[in-house]
Amino acid sequence: MIRVALRSLLGRKLRLLMSTFAIVLGVAFVAGSLVFSDTLGRSFTALFASAVGDVVVRPVGGTTVQGSPSTEILPAALVDELAEVPGAARADGNVTAVGVFVVDTGGKVVGGLGPPALGGNFNDAPAGHGLTGLTIQEGREPRAAGEVVLDERTADRAGYDIGDTVPFVTSTERPDLEAELVGIAEFAEGGSLNGATLAQFDTATAQDLFLGGRDVYNDVWVTAEDGVSQEELAERVREVLPAGVEAVTGDDAADESASDLLEAVSFLTTFLLIFAGIALVVGSFLIVNTFSILVAQRSRELALLRALGASRRQVTWSVLLEAFVLGLVGSTVGLGLGVLLAMGIRAVTATFGLDLTGQGLVFEPRTVLAAYAVGVLVTMAAAFLPAHRTGRIAPVQAMRDDVALPESSMRRRLVGGLVLVAVGLVALVAGLFADVPRAGWWVGLGVLAVLLGVAGASPVLSRPFLGAARAAYARVFGAVGNLAGQNGLRNPRRTTATASALMIGLTLACTMAILGASAKATVDRSVEESFVGDYVVSSAFGGEFSPAVADEMAEVDGVASVVRERFAFGARDGDDQGISATDPGSIDDLGLRLVEGSADPLRDGTVVVQESWAEDEGVGVGDTVTLDLPAGEEQWEVVGIFEDNPIVFFPLLTTLDTLLSAGFPDRDNYVVVDAEPGATGVHERLEEVVADNPVVTVKDEAGFAAEQREPIDQLVLMVFALLGLALVIAVLGIVNTLALSVIERTREVGLLRAIGLSRGQLRLMITLESVVIAVLGAVLGVVLGTFFGVVLMRALRDEGLDVVSVPVGQLAAFLGVAIVVGVLAAVLPSRRAARLDVLKAIATD
Repeated sequence: MIRVALRSLLGRKLRLLMSTFAIVLGVAFVAGSLVFSDTLGRSFTALFASAVGDVVVRPVGGTTVQGSPSTEILPAALVDELAEVPGAARADGNVTAVGVFVVDTGGKVVGGLGPPALGGNFNDAPAGHGLTGLTIQEGREPRAAGEVVLDERTADRAGYDIGDTVPFVTSTERPDLEAELVGIAEFAEGGSLNGATLAQFDTATAQDLFLGGRDVYNDVWVTAEDGVSQEELAERVREVLPAGVEAVTGDDAADESASDLLEAVSFLTTFLLIFAGIALVVGSFLIVNTFSILVAQRSRELALLRALGASRRQVTWSVLLEAFVLGLVGSTVGLGLGVLLAMGIRAVTATFGLDLTGQGLVFEPRTVLAAYAVGVLVTMAAAFLPAHRTGRIAPVQAMRDDVALPESSMRRRLVGGLVLVAVGLVALVAGLFADVPRAGWWVGLGVLAVLLGVAGASPVLSRPFLGAARAAYARVFGAVGNLAGQNGLRNPRRTTATASALMIGLTLACTMAILGASAKATVDRSVEESFVGDYVVSSAFGGEFSPAVADEMAEVDGVASVVRERFAFGARDGDDQGISATDPGSIDDLGLRLVEGSADPLRDGTVVVQESWAEDEGVGVGDTVTLDLPAGEEQWEVVGIFEDNPIVFFPLLTTLDTLLSAGFPDRDNYVVVDAEPGATGVHERLEEVVADNPVVTVKDEAGFAAEQREPIDQLVLMVFALLGLALVIAVLGIVNTLALSVIERTREVGLLRAIGLSRGQLRLMITLESVVIAVLGAVLGVVLGTFFGVVLMRALRDEGLDVVSVPVGQLAAFLGVAIVVGVLAAVLPSRRAARLDVLKAIATD
């Protein structure tokens, strides 16, 4: 039986090629996602191992929740004291800053998106465990003001060599500066900045730029003497530290930093694995269809094997053996393609700032195991039902000319499908509207159950559509159209199984189209209703910028007022909490509509809160909000509640001085500019203020709305690009089904040609069959996608997305594309059918 199964497999290589390709694509996404994830983890681990000392001494609250330096600092005298600790070989103070952007030779910022633009002081302190940290590769270290060292990757991307003058844009009180490039540095131990940029100055200059000229540091590295462990040294260091200062081992500091960053970018791996799952589900439909057709074509052969003594189990396992071999081949090819895909993902993320080109790909054993487990198990699971049905062929059937493969009843499929749809709807409602753990899993499983339920019941549900298509075809195309329609009705299981693969891809595409359109419509309405002032000034990268920009804009002719807004993150009950801040006298300028309390009492140490947030948290006027901030735990009194406002991005609004005293740096995130009535040319004059600052942009209402829509467009395009994989597999499914169907109907095709059907009519018949499959899948996908999209938007109303927009034109375009897909998918199968020799076809058994 094993030899029979393998010979059967080798005898049908071309028939199984496209099924193998479907599993290849799914496995490639799984393997590529895991390789990329492991590469990302190794890169961060190597980076932070080379970027910490044996012991790191830092002020408690020395960094914000987001990892940026706070205003909490250490006195320089502490460095000398730490160097005298028993077991310490040396101690080195570090100055660290974020928002030090390198401007390249073309006047554009290097990086900016994603990884930070770092600045600080250069020192030659060794990293933990004696590792060599950042070292000078070319040139020398900076020794005086006006000199700088860049990391190798940044210097190369910016186009600078030793001796060139490098311009910078900073978020400090000095928004722009220049320095001569005197050195280029790299990590000797193989670490990579992963797309971040690094500019290092001499210590005095760094303190002047980033710490207000004070002789202080952000943290101190203490290097251990030979034979002294990090834990031992940390214990000795803690004995001499003042209150408010902590010492952690370099290993712990590196793990902490790497874990935080890996958690922040873990959505990339999750995102890719979700689409790998979609590809595998869609590919499963193709495999089920392929094996169903192949088993049906071999039904007489399998019945003969039963007549010759093969048991039901042997026949079933012979088919599963073919699926096992197919899964092995597909997984092997998919694994190789996954490595190429990981390289592609690495190249794409580099364009968004996460540059891993300095880190070789990491290929862990778990990637191999996952690839083969997924590929083989999915293939065998998809082939199980066709294989199981082979065992139900009675040996006596081998004596007949026509052998019918046993099929489950339509009623049973309908009932099973409807039950699955009901279960899916319950899970979907629970995930969206009930307070259940891991709500996202409930939603995902609910959507999957509904899709599979509709796919299971579709042979019955689609009969009216297939009947209408037959009637329409007969009316328009005559006898040829009638034949095409009858072929679709002849085996509704096969037709709908093929259409279901396309249905899944289009369901998700339509859902995403509705979510994207609704989110953009919500943004447009919110901006239109609540936009205040005439212009908004912000960072092109969504970060902070120098307060000097607002100072200069306040002096521009025609400007009536300038309102600063700043953002920060604290922690509340262990969760991140966003905070906004402005001048107390600017509340009215921000267009805040208070529903309770008064903004007049807003003073340092108080806060006004968003209405929806206050309801969710049970907070009212007179209550206090407790937050963990860089300067320690603070309690702010609630003095007002305001309606949601698109300019106030976070639910808590306090004063600028309150943020400064809490340990956050003196930097702006947004500036709202109001022009004097009748003033002209204000926009142009504001643009002149930031003409040499490529980080800061000036936008009117339309520009601000477009900026808010841009991330939504990028996300939707990314999802569509990944869903294209599922659609490609679905198209392959249509091609494969038609090709196998032509093989199955070889004798029938020969008879039709013998009684006068021309080659052109034959091609038209198969094309019409393909169009029916594609349009059926598209109609089901659009209907389900519209349902899911509207339901999801209704569930997100409490999150502020309260406008439901159905892009009718885009959904109609999906239906139009389905027709084109149907025509293109029929090209190869119809060409093969038309080239069949009539006499040989008639003689086919």
